[in-house]
Amino acid sequence: MTNSSGTTKSPGAILNGAADPERTSPKDGASNLDSRQAGTMNGASNLWTERILSHFTANLTRLWVACDPDDVLLDEKLLTELRGRGFELMLYEDPFAFRAEYEACYRAAWDRGEQGSAPSLVLHLCSADANALPWDIVHHGRVVRLSLAELFPKLAYSAVQQVEPEHFSRLFLAHQTELQSARGENESRDFILEHVYQLAPRFIRNPVDFWRELLRMRFSNRTLPPLFAQHAASIIQDKGLFANLPVATWLASRSALLRVVQEAWYRYLSKLGLDGTQTGESPPPNYVTRFEIPFDHPDVQVLIDSMFLDGSLHPLAVHSVPVGIPNWIKAGIVQDLAALQTLALKGIDGLIETTPTADSPHKDWSEFAKRYGEILARTQGLPGIEVSEHLSVIRERIKALQAQSDERLQAWVAARHYADLILQPVTKGPVMVHHIPRFLRQRRSAGETRVALLVFDGLALDQWVQIRESLIATTKRFAFDEGTAFAWLPTVTSVSRQALFSGLKPREFDDSIERTDKEESLWKTFWQNEGVNPNEVMYRRALRQTSQLDALEADLIDRCPKVVGLVIDEVDDRLHKERSKKDVAMWIENWLTTGFVDRLFSLLLDRGYHIYLTADHGNVESTGIGRPNQGVMAETRGERVRVYRSETLLADSAAACPGTVRLDIAGLPANFMPLFAGGRTAFVPQGEAVVVHGGVSIEELIVPFVKVSDVMGNE
Repeated sequence: MTNSSGTTKSPGAILNGAADPERTSPKDGASNLDSRQAGTMNGASNLWTERILSHFTANLTRLWVACDPDDVLLDEKLLTELRGRGFELMLYEDPFAFRAEYEACYRAAWDRGEQGSAPSLVLHLCSADANALPWDIVHHGRVVRLSLAELFPKLAYSAVQQVEPEHFSRLFLAHQTELQSARGENESRDFILEHVYQLAPRFIRNPVDFWRELLRMRFSNRTLPPLFAQHAASIIQDKGLFANLPVATWLASRSALLRVVQEAWYRYLSKLGLDGTQTGESPPPNYVTRFEIPFDHPDVQVLIDSMFLDGSLHPLAVHSVPVGIPNWIKAGIVQDLAALQTLALKGIDGLIETTPTADSPHKDWSEFAKRYGEILARTQGLPGIEVSEHLSVIRERIKALQAQSDERLQAWVAARHYADLILQPVTKGPVMVHHIPRFLRQRRSAGETRVALLVFDGLALDQWVQIRESLIATTKRFAFDEGTAFAWLPTVTSVSRQALFSGLKPREFDDSIERTDKEESLWKTFWQNEGVNPNEVMYRRALRQTSQLDALEADLIDRCPKVVGLVIDEVDDRLHKERSKKDVAMWIENWLTTGFVDRLFSLLLDRGYHIYLTADHGNVESTGIGRPNQGVMAETRGERVRVYRSETLLADSAAACPGTVRLDIAGLPANFMPLFAGGRTAFVPQGEAVVVHGGVSIEELIVPFVKVSDVMGNE
C-alpha cells in the first residue's frame, strides 16, 4: 500500500493504455529506458544477485540458515534464482509449524538418502541471532548472515532500511561505483533519492521544476517511501515553494497526486472556456487543495499529454471546442460519445499491450490488476445504445484481454512465482490475504490501537471501483488509500477467507478447509496470541442491511473492542444469483443507495477505528462446460474449481474434462488437490452463463486492500 496520510481515491481512467502512434512519449527519460539504461539495470541486477547468492554453494550442504533481519533474501528475483540453483526457502515463524513441515518434507527423506522436496533447504530467520533456532538446526545447518548494514556500509542504515527490496540492485551498483566515503543520515537520503528514485530536490528551484519532476515520477510509476518523501518535501519547502501544502503526500502517494492534478486540469480548462462533463469520476470534493499547475509549459505539456494517453488522467467531455485551443490540449478532452468509446478502446488495447508475463514480479500484476479493474468498471458503465458498433468492439476486445491475461497469469502461477508470495514480508503491506492480520498487528504497534477489518466477500476490483465512485459522489467524508492483495488458490471462501482471518496458510487449517464455521475462533486465536484479550476482539458475519447496523453500533459502544473483523456478504450472495457482471453491478448500485456502506464506514470512524477493507476473492463471468461426476465441490456454487483428495480421481476428471488446468499450489494440504476450469468456463450445465469464482484470473485472484480514512483526519 501507499502512504495512508491524506490519500484520496485513484482517479484511474477510462483510457488506460496505448499511446496514439502519432504522439510521442516524453523525450527526457520519463518513459521507456533506452538500451544503455536497460543494460545498466541488468548489470546492477546481476552484480547484486551474485553478491547475495555467492554465500550459497550448490551441493555443499543440504541445510542452510539465513540470518536475515532485513529480509534481503526474500526478493522475488533472488528467490527465483535460488530455486534455479536447487534451493528451496522456508520461513522460520512458528516453531511448531516449521518442525512439522521440515520433518515431513525434508529431514525424513534426507535420512532415507532421498532428495525430498528439494536438494537443499534455506531456513530464513528474520533475526541476526541464529540461537533463536532449535539446537539441531543450528548444529547441522550452514549459517549465512545477511545485513543491509554490511551490504551498504557507506550509507546510513536507517535510510537504507526504507528502500524497497526491488531497488537494492540499483542502489548496490551506485554504492559500489559512486561512493568514496561514508555518508551521514541526510547525505544518505540525498544519495538514495538521486540514484534510486531519480529525484534531486535540491535542484528544484521553481514550480515548473517541481511539477516536471513530480509528473515524471508518476509517469514512470515511481513513488517515494514516507521517510524520503518527507525529506524531499522539507528541502523543497525550505526554498519557499508550496508552503503549507501536502508536498510529502503527493510524493508518496500516486492516488493523492493524481487527484489534485485531475482537479487542477478541469479548472485549467474552465479558464480557457472549456466546460463539460467530467468522465469517469464525480466532481472533486471541496477538501482538495486548490493551486495552479503550469500545464502550458512545454516541459509539463508533454507529460500531461502522455498521462492522458496512458490513462492516468480523465479527459473532460465537452460539447464544443473554441477556436484557437492549442492542439496538445485535445488529449485531455473528448467531444462526443463516439470519442469516449474510442478512448475506452485505446485503454483496453493499452492493457493488452502491457499485460505482465510469466516472469513479471508480483507488483506488476498488482498494478495491472488495478488498471484492469478501472477499465472494466468504466466500460460496464459506458453510456450508449447496447447495439452500438463501438460497444460491440469493446466487448470483443475485453474478451481478448481476459483470455490473454488469464493465460499469462496461469503461466506465472505455474512458474512458482505465486508460491514466493507466501514468503514476502508484510512491512510495506500485505501481499497475500493471510498476511493481513500480521499487517494489522504492525499497524496497532505503530499507534492504530483500534483496527477494523471489513471483508467484502467476493468483491472484485471492478466492483470496488463502483463502490468507491458511489461514495465519492454521495459523501465527501472518506479518503481511500488503495492497494491490492492476492487471494489464496483455489479462490473459494472456505480456503481464502479462513486464511484471511486466521493469518495461516491453508495447510495449517486442514481440519476446517471445506467450511467456514471456525473463522471466529481462528480470528480470536490470532489476536490472543498477540496479547489481545479475547473480550476485546469482535467478529461478525452476514452483514448486508442497514437494519443490522444499529445492533453492531450498540455492540461497539458496549464492548469497546480493540480489534473488529466484519464479513459483508451482499456481493457474494448476489453474484451467485446473476448471469452477468453487469447485472451484479446494477444490483450493487441499488444496494449502495440504502446507505449501508456509507453508514458502516462512518460509525466505525466515529468510534475511532482505523478501517481496512479487502475481499477473500473476486468473481468472473463464466460459461458452463458440464459437471464432472467425480470430486467434491468446495462450495455449493464454487463452480470454477473442483477439489480432490485422491490423485486417481483428479487424473480421471482431468482426462474427462479437456481444457481443465492442474496447478501445484504451495501451502495447500498435500491431499487437497484442485482442478481448475480452463479459460472463462465453469463446471455447470453446458452453455449456462454464471458469475462465479474459484479459478485463476485477474478478477478472482487479485483483490482490493484499501485503507479507509476520515478526510478531516487527513488534512
